[in-house]
Amino acid sequence: MKLSHFNAFAPICPVCRQGGREAALVIADVADGCDIAITAGMLHCVSCRHEYPILDGIPLIVPQVATLIAERGVELLLRDDLPASLESLIGDAIGPESWFDMMRQVQSTYVWDGYGDLDPDEVVSPGGPVPGAARRCLSALLALAGPRAGMTRLLDLGCAAGRTSFDLAERHPEALVLGADIHLGLLRIAQRATTGQIAYPRRRIGLVYDRRRFDVALKGTARVDFWACDAMALPFRDAQADLCVGLNLLDCVPNPRALLESLARITRPEGHVLLSTPYDWSTRATPVANWLGGHSQRADHQGAGEAFLHALLNGAPDHAVAGLGLHAEQADFAWHTRLHERSAVQYRTHLMALARR
Repeated sequence: MKLSHFNAFAPICPVCRQGGREAALVIADVADGCDIAITAGMLHCVSCRHEYPILDGIPLIVPQVATLIAERGVELLLRDDLPASLESLIGDAIGPESWFDMMRQVQSTYVWDGYGDLDPDEVVSPGGPVPGAARRCLSALLALAGPRAGMTRLLDLGCAAGRTSFDLAERHPEALVLGADIHLGLLRIAQRATTGQIAYPRRRIGLVYDRRRFDVALKGTARVDFWACDAMALPFRDAQADLCVGLNLLDCVPNPRALLESLARITRPEGHVLLSTPYDWSTRATPVANWLGGHSQRADHQGAGEAFLHALLNGAPDHAVAGLGLHAEQADFAWHTRLHERSAVQYRTHLMALARR
């Protein structure tokens, strides 16, 4: 955790925030670190005294720390230095659809898209997906929003392996960029990218993975940091960010409307919120009652997500999300997601640049 980001973003306790209070977090213990960053330590809430650990340089600032560690803590403990033959044997033994296989699939998909263009061994199949879908989406959203000057604090929510966070830092050399996600394995890879190294399991097919390792030289790494945060319980004060980015996040949270309200709260007036979504709803992430579209096809909107979202942004005052308005949008943006060498998914993603009123 970089001290520059801790001081600039001044996190608050998410437990107290859920209770309607703002209570600052303080650095209570430093087990390992230096003058500019903490690798291992502990944050405390000044009010309720909740503890938030810092592991591998990543602070875990979520309401249910124990639950996050129980569900995803193994991702911070797994080795990535095993010989390929041993990693393959372990993968075969644990088997398909296991936690180990699912973790490798997620890392393969997101890290390939984020850093595959920098891998000297990567060969793109003719007609197949090309790495960088998230980065191309970010570029399109920034173009929709238009040029902005004077931005100093940028949030990349659902940052995954972090390549878009580095892109934001390169585009805005005056700003600090904070990438946030709850996927600890991806955050660990993002954090290591700041040191110039990428290592991940690239899925070939089935349970067959190739361990890829290569060096990267990314710009602005000193101005990028990564925290584990829950998008539904963001630990930030009001009007804290100049820009909030959420790529394909809206359909991955339990309550999309609550997410929009939270983004309106933490974005400063005249700031922007950049969102993309393919409306790819799943009850594993979002209860049907909270979907923006994808149901209620008997209504005039016939279940279209765009109509729901437009109503939330520019609808009647008693229904719309206060403080956010639609600045510009793009109805269809092609987003390819690689699953393995013979499989990819293409989304028609809806892009929205929202203005904080």
